[in-house]
Amino acid sequence: MTFSHTVHGHTYEFSSLVSVLAKASPLRSGDELAGCAAHSDAERSAARWVLADLPLTTFLEHPVVPYETDEVTRLILDTHDREAFAPLTALTVGGLRDLLLVTITQPGAAAALAAICAGLTPEMVAAVSKLMRNQDLIAVARAIEVSAAFRTTIGTPGTLATRLQPNHPTDDPRGIAAATLDGLLLGCGDAVIGINPATDSPHATQDLLKLLDDVRTRFDIPTQSCVLSHVTTTLGLIEAGAPVDLVFQSIAGTEGANRAFGVNIGLLDEANAAAREMGRGTVGNNVMYLETGQGSALSSGTHLGTGGEPVDQQTLEARAYAVARHLEPLLVNTVVGFIGPEYLYDGKQITRAGLEDHFCGKLLGLPMGVDVCYTNHAEADQDDMDDLLTLLAVAGVAFVITVPGADDIMLGYQSLAYHDALYVRRTLGLRPAPEFDAWLAAQGMLDETGGLRDITVDASPLRALAAAGPPGMSSS
Repeated sequence: MTFSHTVHGHTYEFSSLVSVLAKASPLRSGDELAGCAAHSDAERSAARWVLADLPLTTFLEHPVVPYETDEVTRLILDTHDREAFAPLTALTVGGLRDLLLVTITQPGAAAALAAICAGLTPEMVAAVSKLMRNQDLIAVARAIEVSAAFRTTIGTPGTLATRLQPNHPTDDPRGIAAATLDGLLLGCGDAVIGINPATDSPHATQDLLKLLDDVRTRFDIPTQSCVLSHVTTTLGLIEAGAPVDLVFQSIAGTEGANRAFGVNIGLLDEANAAAREMGRGTVGNNVMYLETGQGSALSSGTHLGTGGEPVDQQTLEARAYAVARHLEPLLVNTVVGFIGPEYLYDGKQITRAGLEDHFCGKLLGLPMGVDVCYTNHAEADQDDMDDLLTLLAVAGVAFVITVPGADDIMLGYQSLAYHDALYVRRTLGLRPAPEFDAWLAAQGMLDETGGLRDITVDASPLRALAAAGPPGMSSS
């Protein structure tokens, strides 16, 4: 299957659907590294003309990654809702773009979008995103409503939740408790209090779980905790009776990339069922926390599609959301600039990727969050992160990640500060998750407008915890 389009007398030819998708993507360093990017803006424009005229049924008839060898493809096609897709069968990719942009202007847009979304595959969603300007991605994403719940409800309109990320390079409980206190007093932590452990030791992970659970129960905080160890470690801790709220795992858009992460869909299903059986949620039972990121398949050499051609990183990212959707998670976030400039070179590429990922995730029915971040060797700075945070908040992002001072001293990358969440909530009139909002108000931490006031809550027990660690834990 070949395609062509003529621009100003020059005919551009594309060898396959995989090639059209790759060359229609906005410029990014990862696709250049993979050798699949358009060679010029003219070629990119020609690929978009071809893509706009492709029937949506093309993506069902011609899988981007082979059905026979990839369980993610099988999941996508075997679970595709043909009934929901039926009203869309006559549409092209360009027609889907038009439909989305018209639908958001109509009464009842959220319900109408939900009906459309149910019939879409990740490849269709990735394709339409390539035809959209940033404002299109923002406008459509904002109109989609997706929520999930455990002890707090994530993704309801008018809210912006935060992950409080109190990482420490040696997993020192005193340092973690101090960073947790800092975040809570600044109104963060309603999505999750989540630690990236310095090791994947089951013993250390269990200690951290007990620390977070002690903080949560001591102060009766309506939130959930997570130590982001490998799913197999967490499964073992569930069996041992540890206080596991959420099961974390990084996922990707091909079977090979997930294998590189040490997982498959069956293992993720097992973990999802095990955590749900614990019944620790109070307002819901969504128990998975999943992270993705453009470039993860390329970084493990598992990015080749049908015909052995490299698949562009944004299409593969959207395919990861099929795995996430299958698991009905509480939280999903793309770590948009974390993998490095080899995949997203500068602030412009990071911003575009963040908006694409958020749009595609919501269009596929996920309570989508974003780690607004970059590494120090990328051509980006905190102003770029301010811009992306603001754009995502306008687009209705479910949650963002916050760390002390915007500088994660364990993972060595730049994200958002606790204060950044205060800025965007105040500026755009957003509230924390409803249950956490009520808790903050009960502590006397919110004024009548929802802004933080001078702290009147007695935080001395938590300060003592920060100084000494919880009972029975070593501080070494």
